[in-house]
Amino acid sequence: MGEPRLKGKVAIVTGAGTGIGEAIAHKFAYEGAAVIVNGLYGDPVRDVAAHIVERGGTAVSIEADVAEERQARECVEFAVSEFGKLDVLVNNAGYFDGMEETQNFPLETFDRLMWANVRSVFLMTKFALPHLQQTRGNIVSAGSEAGFNGIANFTPYGATKAAIHAFMKGVAMEQARYGVRANCVCPGPIDTAWTHKSTGPMDKKTEKMTVSSTPLGRRGTPEEIANVYAFLASAEASYVTGALWLADGGITPAHGNIGDFAKYTDEPEGILRLRHSQDGLKNKPEYARIEGQDGR
Repeated sequence: MGEPRLKGKVAIVTGAGTGIGEAIAHKFAYEGAAVIVNGLYGDPVRDVAAHIVERGGTAVSIEADVAEERQARECVEFAVSEFGKLDVLVNNAGYFDGMEETQNFPLETFDRLMWANVRSVFLMTKFALPHLQQTRGNIVSAGSEAGFNGIANFTPYGATKAAIHAFMKGVAMEQARYGVRANCVCPGPIDTAWTHKSTGPMDKKTEKMTVSSTPLGRRGTPEEIANVYAFLASAEASYVTGALWLADGGITPAHGNIGDFAKYTDEPEGILRLRHSQDGLKNKPEYARIEGQDGR
C-alpha cells in the first residue's frame, strides 16, 4: 500500500456519530487525516473518536447542531484551533424521519428536514470556506439518488437532496478561482438504521421494494460509501469538482425491480469495524411514518 491518500489533512465530518458518517470518519483517519467527529448532543461521537484513536488514528469529537448558526461557526473554529487549519469539510449531517404521502406529510417534519439537511450544509460551508481557501481544500456533501429521481412517500427528503446538489454545483463554480473543489456523493439505500423497518420509518413493503429496485440486489455498506468520499476528498480527484457522484447500486438508470434477479448480493466484509452503523435514529423522535398494509 502507498502513502495514505489524506496524510496530513484536517477534516470535519458532520453527522459522524452513526451510519455513513461514522464510516467516513474511520476511513479518513485510516487514510491519514486528523478528523473532527461532529454529531448532535447524545450521538456517540466521543465513542467514534475514541475508537479511531484506539486504532492509531487522530480524532477529536464535538457535539453541536451545525444547523444552528453559532454552533456551526464554533465547530469550524474548534477544528482550526485544534489542528491549525482545515483541508476538508464533509457535510454528512442530515435527517430522514418521515415517510408519508405528500398531502399527509406533517409540516413540522418538512421543516425539520430542511433545517437538518439544507441549512446545516449552507452554514458549515459558509464558515469553512475562508479556511478552505487558505489550504485549497475541498467540500464533499451528502447528496442522494433521491435528489435525482424523486421517491414516493418521502418527497421532501428528495427535495432537500436536490437543493444540496444545486448548492454544491454553485459552490464549485464560485470557489474554483480559489482552488477549492466541491462535490456530492449520492448514495442509494445503505445498510443503516434508515433502511430497516425495525429501526427507521420504512414499513416492510417499502423496505423490500428498496432492495429489489437496486440492480445489485442489496443495500450498500457505509464503508463502500466512505471509500467514495475518501477518493473525492483526496488529491487523486484533483480535477473533479461540481460532480454528483452516484453510488446507488445502479438505481438511477434502472427500470423495474431488477435486483430480484441478482445472483451475487453478499456485502463486502470491509475493514473499518464500525460500532454505530444502525444507530442513526436512536433516541430521536419519529414524526411521520407511512401506514403499511402488510402488518409491519
